[in-house]
Amino acid sequence: MMLKKDTPAASEAPVEPPAAASLQAPGPAAVPRPAAPRPPEPLSEEERFGMNALEGMTMADLLGPVDQAPRRRSGPEPQSQAMRRSVDDFDFDEEAFLAALDENEPVGTTGEVVKGVVIGVESDGVYVDIGGKAPGFMPKQEAGLGVITNLKERFPKDLEVEVLVTREQNADGMVTISARALALRQSWETVRNLAKDGRVVQVKVNGFNRGGVTCDLEGLRAFIPRSQLQDGDQHEALVGKTLGVTFIEVNAETRKLVLSEKKAATAARFAELAVGQLVEGVVASIKPYGYFVDLGGISGLLHQSSVTGGQLRDLREVFSSGERVRALITELDPGRGRIALNTALLEAQPGEILIAKEQLLAEAEDRANRARSLLRQQEQAAG
Repeated sequence: MMLKKDTPAASEAPVEPPAAASLQAPGPAAVPRPAAPRPPEPLSEEERFGMNALEGMTMADLLGPVDQAPRRRSGPEPQSQAMRRSVDDFDFDEEAFLAALDENEPVGTTGEVVKGVVIGVESDGVYVDIGGKAPGFMPKQEAGLGVITNLKERFPKDLEVEVLVTREQNADGMVTISARALALRQSWETVRNLAKDGRVVQVKVNGFNRGGVTCDLEGLRAFIPRSQLQDGDQHEALVGKTLGVTFIEVNAETRKLVLSEKKAATAARFAELAVGQLVEGVVASIKPYGYFVDLGGISGLLHQSSVTGGQLRDLREVFSSGERVRALITELDPGRGRIALNTALLEAQPGEILIAKEQLLAEAEDRANRARSLLRQQEQAAG
């Protein structure tokens, strides 16, 4: 490409007028003075800003030779070039990286059970090393169930403890822990298992109110309503006494633990009974469908269909209220509190109890052995 601009006509140099003739009278010849230097003429606009110097130059002349090496940049690499570098270009230590992550990873989340070692005891709580960048702190009131008066005696240095995290780490990396909360969780779990198994436990009454009495079980506060006490009318006198109880309600969420002495007596009595066992009781009431028999704290039902193998017109033909009865147990249901009784199995022939009741009851023990053998044979045949 050619860059060309028409060159204007050269400026003519200014013509100096001739020196004026001297008007002085002739006389001696005057010595001529040297002329003073003249200041440079100012450049014209065309000379200052014109492109005459570029006339005849091509684009290749302006860009320079192709094989000329470009100057190295002193600044940082362009981002596109920096991004082309791979991880292998750096000194990368994977083990050190993972170790750094582990070191800064939070230790202990809320609800987590952790183990640690006691490293210090203050008046307001205990410091436990649980493996984090800062120790866990256990406030004095969270040191355990009940009242702990001497923390240093209860938590000597280097003692290994198991605690529950109740609050995650703060800005300093410290978490709040509790031995009491963990003990409560374990106590509720123990109580749930006891209730599930239908166990009878012993408790000591430590207080009372208008509705019943209170006691402690596995470190938990429990309540026994007056209606569930054997001697509910004199419940104030039960303070300090030990009672056998079982469970009515176990609810860790609402912290509700309700017990029953009456139900425990029933459960204990059921534990003494077995299907095929001969029992003795007293007719407590007569209903259209059978007799309710008091077996010593619990009741069994002698249904009308199980009284005799003969024809029974009226239940009062056989037993009256208050009369003693000997019968076989044919069904036990502790969960529903049901006991099924039977006297027809004691008969040598159908209807015998209607005509020889006294003899049948006197020989009930031997007759029960034969009946049990018959029951086993029936079970084997059915199984």
